[in-house]
Amino acid sequence: MSQTVTAAANGLASCHLCLKLAPKELHHCPCCGEALHVRKADSLQRTFALLVTASVLYIPANLLPIMITEQFGQPMESTILGGVVLLIKLGSVPIAAIIFIASVMVPLGKMLALYYLCWTLNRGTPGNERQRTIAYRMTELIGKWSMVDVFVVSILVALIHLTGLLVIMPGGAAMAFAGVVIVTIIAAESFDPRIMWDQREAQHE
Repeated sequence: MSQTVTAAANGLASCHLCLKLAPKELHHCPCCGEALHVRKADSLQRTFALLVTASVLYIPANLLPIMITEQFGQPMESTILGGVVLLIKLGSVPIAAIIFIASVMVPLGKMLALYYLCWTLNRGTPGNERQRTIAYRMTELIGKWSMVDVFVVSILVALIHLTGLLVIMPGGAAMAFAGVVIVTIIAAESFDPRIMWDQREAQHE
């Protein structure tokens, strides 16, 4: 079986804007003029720092109330998990499942997957690079869906204000949760999956 050789090993760099391959000595893409980089600078370090930030934000996102409901002057706070439990008691199990998966499982799974990728690549642990790449692509794909809970709160606030029956306000967890989603999206973008193939190439030399 022939050994896989990366474009970087052949002195080529891929443009991050138009994906054109060009000699890395050019420093700028001959097609669109964007700066050429063989690999994202300090990819693992920046991704890990962003993951730590997301992990810190994940704590208040789940402990603080995400929604405050006020009726007849009586405020009632609801956390993400509290809202899921309430929906189950009201018989809305499908909606509760969607919110639990999108608001709890998806962000946590995405952070764990990126932690795993950073840890194994930093240690140079041999592994199945193709499976790692698939895991990374999945984190990119599902990460944006974790904003569902924030969208639900926003829609409820707008709808309830129109009726005038009660007042719903977003709680402190809404900002923290939005921060978790945004930071994990940036972390996934800062991670360079091509490092996996560089390590594979180095191990076969």
